[in-house]
Amino acid sequence: MRLSGRKPSLFTRRWTERQRVVLLTLLCVNIGVFVAQLFLDAYQPGFVRSYLGVSDEGLRSAYAWQFITATFLHDGPWHLLGNMLVLYLLGRDLETILGQKNFAFLYVIGTVGGELGHLFLMPANSVLFGASGGVAAVLVAYATILPELELTSMTFLVVPVRLKAKHLAYGAIVIASALVIFDRSRTVVHSAYLGGCLAGWLYAHLLGFGRPSPLQRALRQHQAQAERLRQMSAEQFIAEEVDPLLDKISSQGLQSLTWQDRRTLARAREKMAEQARTR
Repeated sequence: MRLSGRKPSLFTRRWTERQRVVLLTLLCVNIGVFVAQLFLDAYQPGFVRSYLGVSDEGLRSAYAWQFITATFLHDGPWHLLGNMLVLYLLGRDLETILGQKNFAFLYVIGTVGGELGHLFLMPANSVLFGASGGVAAVLVAYATILPELELTSMTFLVVPVRLKAKHLAYGAIVIASALVIFDRSRTVVHSAYLGGCLAGWLYAHLLGFGRPSPLQRALRQHQAQAERLRQMSAEQFIAEEVDPLLDKISSQGLQSLTWQDRRTLARAREKMAEQARTR
């Protein structure tokens, strides 16, 4: 059937790009909260830092709302501009790939991870403006899903720079680690990067993207081995698994058995008992 030159019928549905509802909502909320933050700082200096940012003092005082309010706080207009540019440029593709629900979960998990990272890594007298946690999660999730994608930018509007997504994520992690070590001042934003990056990497892997981690590979190998042993008959299990252990006992003694060896012997007894019941 030829597709070229076909005229649309009355029943043909137009293709429409899915609206980026979550991304636009996050952009508007971040900008709106920043405007409110400016008014609060002008009206009552120190209020935002003392009551809205995440801090050890607020945690001890049971200011639970800080975990929500801090997720949209920025330390100045340049911090806001940088975060919103990264969120918009990468979030456009990521919301399409993950879907609205998963993209929203990714951002929320990133902000929570950033706040927890701050509480574990930074001194008690520091306060976190944690909007960067969700953005860091978006960045690392993007690099996990599309690691080889080249992101082209312009240096001083003249020289084009091609940078792969995974290299951008590596650079962000290195810079975040250095800032956590050397910049431990009272009001910080960078301490949310590492926790947000870790949360984004974990969530992307939970969704099935990225290369398997060593833990995932170990779990898969363990599951494959367990399934192989389960499918064996009692005779096959004894020949392949138990006989080598008997040779080991005869040459090295019973004390040479490890806990895995003893577990294998126990599994052999279970298989023999199961075979006896089926007969």
